[in-house]
Amino acid sequence: MSKILARKLHNRAQRKGRIRSVVSGTATRPRLSVFISNMHITAQLIDDTSHKTLGYVSTVGQKSLTGTMTEKATWAGTEIAKQAKAAKIKAVVFDRGGKLYHGRVAALADAARKAGLEF
Repeated sequence: MSKILARKLHNRAQRKGRIRSVVSGTATRPRLSVFISNMHITAQLIDDTSHKTLGYVSTVGQKSLTGTMTEKATWAGTEIAKQAKAAKIKAVVFDRGGKLYHGRVAALADAARKAGLEF
């Protein structure tokens, strides 16, 4: 592994640790955790006090879902907001998972806000 790649991974791990030390979800205000790989996007609503996942959306296995990754992130944001509404959750704590709040992460967050989630 090159030194540059190792440094990028190290910096991301540090950001993730700083975020997770502060962000914690409860039953009334769960944590909206986002994971974005090169091909797929996953979003979860997590209650950290009882260690349960309250909602889950992923682009894995969605054959009909086409378009750019930003469009997929928008889809994931609206779907996770629908699941939150079904579970009677209005507010969440946003966990961007060490990624910068930019591009795909911002698209997912904006779509979730537009669909009715507060964070």
